[in-house]
Amino acid sequence: MFLRESKQKRANGDIVTHLQLAESVWNKETQRADTRIVYNFGRADAPQVRERVRTLARGILRRVSPAELLGARPDWTLRDAGPYGALHVREQLWKRIGRPERLPALTRDDTRRTLPGERACCAMVAHRCLAPASKLYCYAQWLREDVRIAGAGGLELQHLERARDCCEQHKETVEKALFFRIADRFACDVELVFYDTTTLHCEIDAEDAGGTEEVPLRGSALAGAKPYPALRQRGKAKNRREDVPQGVVGIAMPRDGFPVRSWVFRGDPVDVETGAQGKADLRGGKLTRSVFVGPRGGCRRRTCRPWPGAGARTSCAGP
Repeated sequence: MFLRESKQKRANGDIVTHLQLAESVWNKETQRADTRIVYNFGRADAPQVRERVRTLARGILRRVSPAELLGARPDWTLRDAGPYGALHVREQLWKRIGRPERLPALTRDDTRRTLPGERACCAMVAHRCLAPASKLYCYAQWLREDVRIAGAGGLELQHLERARDCCEQHKETVEKALFFRIADRFACDVELVFYDTTTLHCEIDAEDAGGTEEVPLRGSALAGAKPYPALRQRGKAKNRREDVPQGVVGIAMPRDGFPVRSWVFRGDPVDVETGAQGKADLRGGKLTRSVFVGPRGGCRRRTCRPWPGAGARTSCAGP
């Protein structure tokens, strides 16, 4: 018994594939094996058909383990097995947006040691997309036990940490290049830009820098020792957790749904301040005509001024 594909060519030239459960039956009269259709699943591209096939496969594996299947073929050796579909899609997207070109396979950080930056960043992005957790879990469990990523077998925890610092050091350049590549490769329509914010609370008691806005915090030396605002502050929480410090996260995306820019603000500004900062940062995207759609608090008269540039025309809309 086997799964059979039956292909038919339509009058318009399209080829339609049907899935069938079939078996070979010996015909004594003709002295040859005939194929008998046991069940017609339907068209292969139909979601309900794929679900029927998965249900059948799960039922078979409950009765027959993979070890028993390999026992019938002594020349086969099972080395490992795991899901690969989501990783394959993410790897192709990683290549389409040109990350391997922008991030060399081997780079050098301030310690003058070689760093597999491209593979480390690829692994961290895949981990964040498929099984978000800490970098320690990514290194100790996910990369070692759960998945297999080409070229990531020799990664160590220090590689993930240093690759993150290198990306932070060149954050503005990477984000700008990523914006133009996504807009070009996926033909994004950036004439309509949606912007919104949310809050993320932190399970701590004290605010950063004692709640003082003028005191900046310094990043690590590998990340360029940049000054950062004290982000974790008490403010108006959208998740009703005003009892602990928080940060404000903003995101901008066109109608296609691809995020083009993200921000992390202090936990105490109002939406009108974050909206003004978001528009100021998006000016580097060379948007000559656009509609900026944001929350009501972020759309005020002073944030709806046209962006500077030849022929620039902007509108600001809110609920």
